[in-house]
Amino acid sequence: MTTKWIRRMGLGMAALTLLAPGTVLGQDAAGVSVQNSNKPGQDVQGTPPVFQNVSVHDPSVVKDGDTFYVFGSHIEAAKSKDLLNWTRFTNGYATPNNVIFGDLSKNLAGSFAWAGENDSDSKGGFSVWAPDVFWNPNYVNSDGTKGAYMMYYCTSSTWKRSAIGYAVSQTIEGPYTYVDTIMYSGFTGNDAYDNNSQINTKYTNTNIQTLIDKGTLSGPNEKWFKTSGEYNTNEEGGFPNAIDPALFHDKDGKLWMSYGSWSGGIFLLEIDKATGKAIYPGQDGKTAAGNPIDRYFGIKIAGGFGKSGEGPYIVYNKNNGYYYLYVTYGWLGADGGYNMRQFRSKSPEGPYVDADGQNAVLPGDVDHSPIGNKLVSNFLFERKVGDPGTGIGFGYVSPGHNSVYFDAETGQQFLVFHSRFPQTGEAHELRVHPMYMNKDGWPVVAPYRYTGEKLEKLNRQDLIGEYKFINHGQTYSGSITKSSFIKLNKNNTISGDVKGTWNKTGHNEAVLTIDGETYNGVFVRQWDPTSERYVNTFTALSSNGVSVWGSQLQDKSDAQVVEDVYNDLQLGDTSKVIANLSLPAEGTRHSQISWTTSDPAVITETGVVNRPEDGSAPLKATLTAVITKGGVSKTKTFDITVLPYQDADLKAHYSFEDGLKDAAGGFAAGTVTGSRIDNTNGSITFAEGKVGQAAVFNGASGVRLPSGLINGSQYSVSLWLKPEQLTPFTTTFFGAKDTNNWVSLVPSGPAANNTMVWSGSGTWYDAPAGLTIPVGEWTHVAFSVDNGTIIVYVNGEAKFTGSNFPNIFTTADASFSLGVNWWDTPFKGLMDDVRVYQGALSPTQLADLAQGK
Repeated sequence: MTTKWIRRMGLGMAALTLLAPGTVLGQDAAGVSVQNSNKPGQDVQGTPPVFQNVSVHDPSVVKDGDTFYVFGSHIEAAKSKDLLNWTRFTNGYATPNNVIFGDLSKNLAGSFAWAGENDSDSKGGFSVWAPDVFWNPNYVNSDGTKGAYMMYYCTSSTWKRSAIGYAVSQTIEGPYTYVDTIMYSGFTGNDAYDNNSQINTKYTNTNIQTLIDKGTLSGPNEKWFKTSGEYNTNEEGGFPNAIDPALFHDKDGKLWMSYGSWSGGIFLLEIDKATGKAIYPGQDGKTAAGNPIDRYFGIKIAGGFGKSGEGPYIVYNKNNGYYYLYVTYGWLGADGGYNMRQFRSKSPEGPYVDADGQNAVLPGDVDHSPIGNKLVSNFLFERKVGDPGTGIGFGYVSPGHNSVYFDAETGQQFLVFHSRFPQTGEAHELRVHPMYMNKDGWPVVAPYRYTGEKLEKLNRQDLIGEYKFINHGQTYSGSITKSSFIKLNKNNTISGDVKGTWNKTGHNEAVLTIDGETYNGVFVRQWDPTSERYVNTFTALSSNGVSVWGSQLQDKSDAQVVEDVYNDLQLGDTSKVIANLSLPAEGTRHSQISWTTSDPAVITETGVVNRPEDGSAPLKATLTAVITKGGVSKTKTFDITVLPYQDADLKAHYSFEDGLKDAAGGFAAGTVTGSRIDNTNGSITFAEGKVGQAAVFNGASGVRLPSGLINGSQYSVSLWLKPEQLTPFTTTFFGAKDTNNWVSLVPSGPAANNTMVWSGSGTWYDAPAGLTIPVGEWTHVAFSVDNGTIIVYVNGEAKFTGSNFPNIFTTADASFSLGVNWWDTPFKGLMDDVRVYQGALSPTQLADLAQGK
């Protein structure tokens, strides 16, 4: 799903004077006066910030009076006085009493006639994405008065069939009244229909035919279609998906809309300020700078050839005359590597180029990862053993679809985006980071979220020290870039994991040279949420568009580092070990941790345990850790008790030999559902299976199992699967305490399409198998949960072992199902021999099950 963004009411961006010598701005984030910030060694710690978070996907920010608003996909919006504490005021897709649109279905019927309501990918619901809201003083209302809040939004039914419409309101919180739909995509040259749709996609069913009849267009552009008549998304660059509208004024007051996604790229269309309607070019051609112009879609300004790139956002900086274009590459899911890119141009029509001078419009079917200044991507300021705080550290996963807010009074600018987070699945929240202009006129993004800080004068001596370092690079994937360790030395050299030089010029300008590449940016004091301290940071951008960040650590001697690691090093409850232990080999600041064991037959020096068989006595051993930094060492020991296996007790067995009855006799039979866990009108048939008969799932039906099948934190599930197709997030075995606390066994899940156990959403957890089970073949899949330890098995082999799995089934009335849940595409294929156990499966039990016994 390509969902999507602010309108800046000021025309400018951050003033270059932000970095000018002598500029000292008021107070820092802690409310501490910075008038003495030129004195070294102050490190004054003020009041910690307080946040109130919201989930608004594809946020577009705008300010009304003293209140900031963000509007996002799925008709979500929130407001804040300080950019830290946000309050949601919408009710999503609720209708007819929708906060934003009133009777949603009736109000937006003009757009839904093409896409977005109970159709194809929006079957059973709505798909309204990525609105952009701004105040237009020139808009002429139906009563002749001038001025309205305008919301441009998109509706979608497939990855290419979409529409952009707009609605108006006299108040920013709505309700908004539909006016028109101005852009369509995904149309065909001939009569055609998408899956699960009754909409004829021929172009004559869009506004194109009306434009032709009026003489605005001479006719359809033959390049819109492939030879088959299908909509052209990639040939010769292709044409866009009509989503992600974002509006801006140029220096002459003209109103423009950028939009588009993947497919043929990002396009630009002029908008009539008085009516809000599109001013279509009418003819194909090229701009003076050579950018392609399409008679209907407008000017292509970025992307093309089916490459990723969506959520465009353009901001004009009146101080240097540049228009800055922001685009997000990648896929928005937690495994998709979403990452924000940046270009600029002296003309709203382009060409937009990056710091290396590369055009945002792709020259062909090329790898576009080196193109565009990469601002923020998957990263983790990793908390090592011995570092302050708790958890794994601070980082983002798939951050993107940003907007930008510029404060004309203070000169501050902010990057506003959504992000997912390491080890939390698909849960996402709004984030706001300050941005500062570097000496080359490029905005650079501060490493941590905004807490009220401003650029201030920093003392060079205070910047000397050790840092966690992130290089965002140019490529992207679902992997997370973890921090390395560097030191800014007194002699202006950089040592540690990278080598180079550093310097502070002016009051806060940062200049770093690493591996021969120079990075320009700023030093800024920010709140580090892991150490819970205000620390010095830097953010800088190279001439080839790579961003680097640093976060300073407190000064520590080797002895203090070793002591910190010693105090922080824990292995959990070692008196009841039932799974391999993770033994860290490195602590903070490259301190070393070496391990020895008193009995490798019980537990090895790498943490591998050997559990005794069922009925045996527990085994004991001692692990010894030696912590070393420089010439300092300290030893810490852990007494280990490894518990024996115990056979799990069979609670329920759905063998499908006698319909949906429980062969174990402890529970009632399952009942057939439709495409969701709690509806009807489904159909389950039976066919030859792996072990006797199997249940046949037709992709539109499921089985509701009795409530209370699992109660507690020790259980196992075993089943055979033969998928006919693999669809994202489709469940096979599903259990839930409620819609925010569930466990799902999915053949193709959010972690790189792995077969996995997935839990959410109050606490998200991914347990991927490292593979995807095949279509058309029988595969045995099982998982065991034992007081937080989860093991996922495929064909009898352990493929994932993890700790801290959430305790979901704390009540006796949890809901369970096969093949369906409340949200996703139902399972299509065969399922056999479903067994539910109390306790974790022993190796003997697992081997028997994987052999079909």
